[in-house]
Formats: sequence, structure tokens, C-alpha cells
Amino acid sequence: MAEGLMKKLYGQHCYVQSAGVHSDLDIDGFAISVSAEMGVELSRHRARSFGEMIEWGDDLASFDLIVALTPASQRAAQELTRFAHIDVEYWPIMDPSGLGETRETKMQAYRQTRDQIVKRMIDRFGPPRTEPDD
Repeated sequence: MAEGLMKKLYGQHCYVQSAGVHSDLDIDGFAISVSAEMGVELSRHRARSFGEMIEWGDDLASFDLIVALTPASQRAAQELTRFAHIDVEYWPIMDPSGLGETRETKMQAYRQTRDQIVKRMIDRFGPPRTEPDD
């Protein structure tokens, strides 16, 4: 969700890649739905691992910042960046999976998480870009 939101808010002015500790994870349907409410398409998105990024040719040293949304991803990022000059920030974001009893209460939990991520992005990177990409 974070990668799509970042691209929506800041366009092509930065290179964003989403990764995690595990791969082969389908994007949660609730995350797809609450992202679509903001015009972010996630239905074809697939979570990948840090290892896959490296296997597929992404040079982690070319990144300036890794934002970890879970303690596990923070530990993995710190391990991967022991010998690289990459900042790692941990943003404690609520995990909405498993919250809520009804579809609407689950959607509310996912909206809250989405909004936490958006707030963190704006606090860290400034207001969203409103002009077209160059």
C-alpha cells in the first residue's frame, strides 16, 4: 500500500520500491479497496522480499532511505544495510489485518492504517506534488 500511496502523492519525482521480509504475498483485498478510494491501483501489485529485489538486480546501495513498517522489516533492513550508507526509518503503523468483525469495521481499520501512512509521508516528505511530472 505504501508504494502506491507514495507514487500517488509524489509522482515520478522519486523512485519507490516496495519490499518486505517475505515474498509471494497477495495484496490484501481490504488494502486494495481503501487504496482505490484514493485513486491508487493495487490489484496487480505483488509483495516481494528484499532477497528478490537483490536477485532481480535492484542495488540496495542506490537507495537513500528504507522505511520499515514492521519490527521484522526494520531488523531485515538494518541487517542488509550494515555495510551501506542507507538510512533506515521505522514507522510504527497499525497492522489492520485481523481487526474488525464486519466488512465495514475492517474497512475502517484499513482506512486508519492508510491514513497513518499518508500522514507519515507528508510529515517526512512534505505536501503532495500537485503539478504534473516533468
